[in-house]
Amino acid sequence: MYSTFYGLKHEPFRLTPDPRFLHLAEPHRNALRDMLEAVSARKGLQVSVGPIGTGKTTLLYCLQHILMHESSPQRPIRSAFIVNPMLTAVELFEAIFDELEVPCPGQTKPACLRAFHEILCEGYTKNGTLLLIIDEAHLLPSELIEEIRLLLNLDNQPVNVLQVLLCGQPELLSLLAQPEFAALKQRVSMFSRLRALTLAESRAYIAERLHVAGLRGESPFSTAALEEIHRLSNGVPRLINSVCDRGMAVAYDRRSRRIEADFILEAAEELALFDAPRSAPRPGAELQVVASAAVQGAKS
Repeated sequence: MYSTFYGLKHEPFRLTPDPRFLHLAEPHRNALRDMLEAVSARKGLQVSVGPIGTGKTTLLYCLQHILMHESSPQRPIRSAFIVNPMLTAVELFEAIFDELEVPCPGQTKPACLRAFHEILCEGYTKNGTLLLIIDEAHLLPSELIEEIRLLLNLDNQPVNVLQVLLCGQPELLSLLAQPEFAALKQRVSMFSRLRALTLAESRAYIAERLHVAGLRGESPFSTAALEEIHRLSNGVPRLINSVCDRGMAVAYDRRSRRIEADFILEAAEELALFDAPRSAPRPGAELQVVASAAVQGAKS
């Protein structure tokens, strides 16, 4: 809608995960590095957590994309990406085989285990790696967590062919801390964490998404607008996308090339996602009021 008006070729703030728009701020850069190192070194089990909307799924797609290009005949890397962990054990196997484009051996767990073990043995003979990525892992049923531990036990080769990455919200840590999962928790070899962005990181995040979308001139967002976006979103990338997208739409309706803070506040009200009324004072406004009162008092 507003893309052409602002000189863009693509929508810069879509909410769907898109590796093209991945911005490697410090927490994302560190997490991606840790993930790649763990797979490369065949560490076995790794865990990554981050609050809602911090870009976990986008990072996982980027990881999968990088590994696909690093795969070679000398060291093949295959991956299975499970986006919905609310499964039974057999359904998990079915999803894995489907991701690997391997015919499902049957509807019984023993048949699935035999077939999966054969995949691991074949991977070992070819010096390969099999990465199982489970997104939204904080939603894993207890039975499936135990199943994952048993899958890791099934990989009895001299090196770990099977790599498992559990990624989810911070509740995943509480889940793994339960006594019945102590055996699995002890096998975690790498841990990474995402966080919200700082103001400087938020500004860089917005600038890069605009650049990837085709912007070649000055950013349409004013400095005050960028500060307001960060304040409203608390640096959460998904919320940044939401308010930026709506803010650009509001400014476009006014045919304004410059996106000011007032447009951002109006966008936030329309979205009803933020506890930030239009009358909310800017950061530091209270100090300005106190200072002004002090000056008036001195004059009187």
